[in-house]
Amino acid sequence: MKNDEFAFLNQQLAAMLRDGIPLEGALRQLCADMKRGALKSELEKLEADLAKGVPLREAARARQLPELYQRMLEVGVQSNNLPAVLTLLADYYQRRHTIWTKLKGLMVYPMIVLCAAFLLSCFLSILLNSFIWPNLALLAGHFPTAAALVTLWMPPVFFGLVAAAIFVGATVPAARRALRWRLPAFKEASLSQVASAMSLMLKSGVPLGNALALVEQLEAGTPAGAEIGQWRQRLALGQGKFPEMASAGRAFPPLFVWMVGRSGEDLAAGFQRAAEIYQARASYRADLLLYSALPCSVLTLGLMIVTQIQPVIASLIALMNMIGGNGGPGGSD
Repeated sequence: MKNDEFAFLNQQLAAMLRDGIPLEGALRQLCADMKRGALKSELEKLEADLAKGVPLREAARARQLPELYQRMLEVGVQSNNLPAVLTLLADYYQRRHTIWTKLKGLMVYPMIVLCAAFLLSCFLSILLNSFIWPNLALLAGHFPTAAALVTLWMPPVFFGLVAAAIFVGATVPAARRALRWRLPAFKEASLSQVASAMSLMLKSGVPLGNALALVEQLEAGTPAGAEIGQWRQRLALGQGKFPEMASAGRAFPPLFVWMVGRSGEDLAAGFQRAAEIYQARASYRADLLLYSALPCSVLTLGLMIVTQIQPVIASLIALMNMIGGNGGPGGSD
C-alpha cells in the first residue's frame, strides 16, 4: 500500500473519531470515497467484522495490514485514546513516504542511464562486429583477435550483469532487506524508520521491552534485528538504562546510540530526535548521489564508446598505413 495514502487515511480516521463517529462508521465513510484497490478491500472487510461485533484486535489480525499498524491499533484501544495513536501513525507513515520517495527517485535515474548504456552498448557491438569491423579488417588484412572480440563485447556484458544485479536487489525481498542496511542513504533511511517506530510506540505507552520485541520481529533477518535482539536480552537481565542496554554495531552506529542515550528517561524523545537526524542525513546522501550520477554516467558512457571502437580504430589505422605505403614514393607502380 502507498504510505502517503495510508497516512492521509489515518489522519481522516482520527478526525472522525474525535468528532464522535464510531470506528466502523468512519471506516464505511472513508471506503466510500476511496478508489478500488487492496487497501480499500481490506478496510471494507475490517469494517464488516467490526459491524458484526468482532473485537478490533481480532478483526485487525485477520486483515493484511502492516504488523506495526495492527499492534498500534491494539495499543490505542487499550489506552482508550485511539485518535491520538492514529495521528501518530499518520505522522509515521507520512515521514516514511517522504524519505522512501526520494530514495526511489535516486534509483530510477541511474537505472534509466544503465538501461540506455546497455542498449547503446549492444547496438554498437552488433554494428561494429557485423558491418564495420569485418570490412575494414578485410581491406587492411588485419583480422580481429580473440582479445579484440572480448574487448568489443565486454561493455554490454558488464552493463547487463550490473542491471541484472540491481534488478535482483530491488525485487527479491531477502536481497532488498540485506542491502537496505549496507548501502549509503538506504541505511540512514532504515535507521530513521526504526527510530521513528520506536518513538511512536513509546509515545503511545508501549513498554520498552515490547517495543523492542516488535521492531526485532519487523527487522528479522537483518543486522538490525539481531542487534535489537541483544538489546532486549540485556534489558531482560536488568540493564534498564539505554547506554547500558544498547551498543553500537554493524547496523546502529555509535552516534545513534549516543543520541538516544543522552535523552535520559525520555527515550521517546531520543528516538524521535534520532529519526529526524537520520532522515536528514538520508535526504542529503540521496541528493549527493543523485547530483553525482550525471557526470559519472557521462564519463562511463565515454569510456564505453572508446573501449568498443578502439579495435575498429586500430583496423582503420592499419588500412590507412597500407594505403599510404602503397601510394607513397616507395610504393609499387
